[in-house]
Amino acid sequence: MEFPVETPALGAAREVAPGVLWLRLPAWTRPDHVNVYALDDGASWTLVDAGLDTPASRAAWAGLLAGPLGGRPVGRVIVTHHHPDHMGLAGWFQAEHGAELWATRTAWLFARMQRLDVQARPRPEVLAFWRAAGMPAEALAARAEARPFNFADFGAELPLGFRRIAEGEEIVAGGRRWRTALGSGHAPDHATFWCEDLALVGDQILPGITPNLGVYAVEPEADTVGDWLASCRRLAGIAGGQLALPGHGRAFRGLSGRLAALEADARAGLDRILEALAGGPQTAAGCFPALYGREIRDGELVLALGEAVGHLNHLRAGGQVAREPGPEGAWLWRRR
Repeated sequence: MEFPVETPALGAAREVAPGVLWLRLPAWTRPDHVNVYALDDGASWTLVDAGLDTPASRAAWAGLLAGPLGGRPVGRVIVTHHHPDHMGLAGWFQAEHGAELWATRTAWLFARMQRLDVQARPRPEVLAFWRAAGMPAEALAARAEARPFNFADFGAELPLGFRRIAEGEEIVAGGRRWRTALGSGHAPDHATFWCEDLALVGDQILPGITPNLGVYAVEPEADTVGDWLASCRRLAGIAGGQLALPGHGRAFRGLSGRLAALEADARAGLDRILEALAGGPQTAAGCFPALYGREIRDGELVLALGEAVGHLNHLRAGGQVAREPGPEGAWLWRRR
């Protein structure tokens, strides 16, 4: 991969092509930033993604709107997927700035559902999912008494009304025509946008890390890894020499090679899990050493569990592993 554009500082902007600005906003965890993009529509701007709804993000936007965006209004926010570091302030731009929200139907429905679903403690279904994945008893007990992650903690209220974007649709923004291609695995119906020289790829194709392919209690049987592999193969058919504009990390060239590397990484993780299960059945948490090769810290536990389940669900869908009830409500996975 090549990284031909210097990265902007947090709260700053960098022009990556005529009419296209790369903006970087703060995030609350690793990665410690989220990339958003401003496309110059003349009298107004189109934003691609909006960042978290936090005081730090709102302060960054105040500076960006008055500075690099020149005081011109935001007429439209296009959101790549429903996660709050991308969707979080979309509703604020709607309510406070009069912007239109463009998103896939799946992204909008997920975000609005999660914004309205505020929980003081984890739901029983969530605790059961964590238990089935093999979360250690001490960690499970602590989480049962703590406020869980809520979209509403980092996402502004979403007013009713959005403009749906769909597979293959052409969008005009920033003086360019962008063709929409949907991916999945990291998030359902993740929108990416492609033109001759640029590709807005969000979290679907990241340069330095593999996007999390997690499964959660809302859809515990999901085959996120299978969705991911299919998306990599399909997007490889349109990837060329475009400058890729990702949701995190640096803008880069080398899309085809990066997609191949991401697919190879996912397949290698599956192979390592199969090798580990040759030694006997394991819970999803018991597959951590094979999948990650390092200690998983408490703050990473939920994401790590979800991704391990995603890999095991894919192996089960392919008939390579089976699962059976184990001790204390956990599923045990074994090779067929």
